Amino acid sequence: MIAASHRKAWLNWLSIEKRYGENTVSAYEADLDDFCAFVGDRGGTATKTNAVDRPEFRAWLADMATRGLARTTIARRVSSLRSFYRFCGQTGIADIEDMSWLKAPRPPRAVPKSVSRDDALAMLNAIFGRRGPDWSKKRDFSLLMLLYGVGLRISEALSLRQSDAPFADWLRITGKGGKIREVPVLPAVTQAVEDYLAACPFDLGHDGALFVSNRGKPFGPRAAQRLVEGLRHELSLPTHVTPHALRHAFATHLLGNGGDLRAIQELLGHASLSTTQRYTSIDEAHLKHVHAQTHPRAR
Repeated sequence: MIAASHRKAWLNWLSIEKRYGENTVSAYEADLDDFCAFVGDRGGTATKTNAVDRPEFRAWLADMATRGLARTTIARRVSSLRSFYRFCGQTGIADIEDMSWLKAPRPPRAVPKSVSRDDALAMLNAIFGRRGPDWSKKRDFSLLMLLYGVGLRISEALSLRQSDAPFADWLRITGKGGKIREVPVLPAVTQAVEDYLAACPFDLGHDGALFVSNRGKPFGPRAAQRLVEGLRHELSLPTHVTPHALRHAFATHLLGNGGDLRAIQELLGHASLSTTQRYTSIDEAHLKHVHAQTHPRAR
């Protein structure tokens, strides 16, 4: 059986060295206990500090699935088990066999939550009915236009400099991992940014931030979140409506209108097509409609 001293040393390491909270440490301990209890109930002897029996590990995975545990929960429990054995091996308190095979089924990636076309337009229109200086309303409008009309990440929009404007037909963006892409800019988006710059009372400087706060400081991500939170509250929109949800809406609405998946991948700056393919599950109604209209047996 797993030595109590090894278990205690691991839990102390999680708490002291990793600085995990009490609830997190308790969850890790419960995960290890679940595996040990399962093996014990089967009369197994695999719960030794230096090894995990592969057949019993696979049986444990199957048992958790049978119990209806979510794949994310199963993945976390396997991660806890792997953490224990890795700790024992790295600290030298036990002679650990190769455990590189100790992996859980990959949990499904969450489907991006989008904003409907009507809600996105309502958010944009509501900006000009809010309190505040006229120039700041134009700033807020142009910022959200970049998210919904160009598909930028909020970090990408806020990293734009004054020297990036006025926009040409294409905008050069440095995305995640320093990956550079060029995205087309709608005339309405260009006009919104130009209107904001014309009204902005601050000297942004050639290399200064394009978007600034009411005090002339760079407009930060938290300010953008508060902007959307305010609009969401005023319009009684769902809680998943965030700045990033507007980027999702950009992709979803393009796809819904027949946009090519590869082209949308390039516009969003996704390194992998599989990331972009998550949007296809959002627009099932459109896909069913296309199938009904185009499949020869549907005629």
